[in-house]
Amino acid sequence: MVSVSSSRMLQLLQGYIQPAGHRTHKNRLVTKDGRCNIEFGNIEYSNHFAYLVDFWTTFVEIRWRFVLLLFVASFTGSWFIFSLLWYWIAKRNGDLPGQNRTDGHVQCIDNVYSLTTAFLYSLETQTTIGYGGRALTGHCAGTVALIIIQSLIGVFINCFMCGVILAKISLPKKRAKTVTFSNTAVICLKKGSLCLLIRVANLRKTLLIGSQIYGKLLRTTTTPDGETIILDQVDIDFVVDAGKDNLFFVCPLTLYHVINRSSPFYELSADTLPQQDFELVVFLDGTAESTSSSCQVRTSYIPQEILWGYSFLPIISRSKTGKYHVDFSNFSKSVRVTTPHCVHCFETDADQRNHNSHNQQKMGIDNLGFQVIDIHSSVDITRM
Repeated sequence: MVSVSSSRMLQLLQGYIQPAGHRTHKNRLVTKDGRCNIEFGNIEYSNHFAYLVDFWTTFVEIRWRFVLLLFVASFTGSWFIFSLLWYWIAKRNGDLPGQNRTDGHVQCIDNVYSLTTAFLYSLETQTTIGYGGRALTGHCAGTVALIIIQSLIGVFINCFMCGVILAKISLPKKRAKTVTFSNTAVICLKKGSLCLLIRVANLRKTLLIGSQIYGKLLRTTTTPDGETIILDQVDIDFVVDAGKDNLFFVCPLTLYHVINRSSPFYELSADTLPQQDFELVVFLDGTAESTSSSCQVRTSYIPQEILWGYSFLPIISRSKTGKYHVDFSNFSKSVRVTTPHCVHCFETDADQRNHNSHNQQKMGIDNLGFQVIDIHSSVDITRM
């Protein structure tokens, strides 16, 4: 009995667990959070210098760990380099202990007698601390020129690093984090048409001005000449009830794409959709109201994330106090609804309904046995 139950359990596990070699894995070009999954290879060495020419964009786009490392290295490195110069001036002038000093020796820098004190003096000079223990005597012209140079370089480093940090903090990518799309897309009937629907929400109360939404269908196609085009792009139009441009993005919106004869989804059906190999990338462009910076939000959907025959649950309601309430717990939830199996089925049913409604408009009943005869004028008319 034990062996039979064990073998039965093993069969069940084999039925539920798919072998590793047969697991399907879809590579995305655009991840759900909008990052592009692409890498560049075999770039010529000379092209790497283009990143140095555009150094500002390079510094703004690098990761925070490298920005912090650059911040510490730039200040510490400048302090140390100038400390070597101050130490060299003190040693050349004979200010260090142990050097033979003549009568009437005049020091260039007070209280700089080692590399450590030279480093402290460099730090105090560039950060304008000025404790007063170490200072220039004013008897050496080289020290005056060096302190001017270090002050100017210190101001430049301060401005540059503050600009980089401020630019990274205010990147439009951060604003895009507060705009979210539904995890799945659905296909159902809307206003008498078969449509693909997605949801998008702005998590901030500040608006995105001039918002525009559009999509790109990425797939591999073959031209009539036999050329294979990888990541061929097809435009997908999304609209709302008020249009597709300048959206009033104050609450979550349901965007839809009408599946008609001009749509690339026209030949799909509920059975063939999961077997397709494409990626639907959705873009939302807008300008942040508070910072006036343009930002773009994007996400993608693969066929397994498009549900045929489902509709989104309502999420907007009105409270007793008169305020509109948005329930984000149902933002990506959907419910099964009655939906045609394919676009052709929907069009056939629509044509049949139109034909039936046209027949119902006729008055009376057709008599199939009725015959039309001609009455000639030569026929005699009997008078009463």
